[in-house]
Amino acid sequence: MKNTSLYLQNCLYFSANALARNITRMAETAFKDTDLSPSYAFAIMLVNEQPGITIKELSEHLHLAPSTLTRFVDKLVYRDLVERKQNGKLTQVYPTENAAAIQKDIEAAWKQLYEDYNAIIGKEFGDELTQDIFKANQKIEDLA
Repeated sequence: MKNTSLYLQNCLYFSANALARNITRMAETAFKDTDLSPSYAFAIMLVNEQPGITIKELSEHLHLAPSTLTRFVDKLVYRDLVERKQNGKLTQVYPTENAAAIQKDIEAAWKQLYEDYNAIIGKEFGDELTQDIFKANQKIEDLA
């Protein structure tokens, strides 16, 4: 008889998804006061840092499909956090004053999330795990 719990414990797919669900809950709690999801907050940070960033560049940074980023930008335009400008075939995204105004709150939420998960798993382990996951993801994306 197979031991399914042992398979789950040793399965990257299961473990990565379980971690993603748990870290997402932690991130949503940390970002609650910003009134933004963590993904939208990261998009705002990138736009604040690189005014005129393209949808394609945003999608590459956030590892999301360009169509998903187009919907993100639509919502952020609606909330008056970014503005979109056409430059030929390129769509560039610029921050509004409102985006600049919430940058410190977004940074504080990221810091809080970092502190929260490090309090549980330890800073050194958390930093190493983050780098290992990033490297593994890069290798998998390079094959896709």
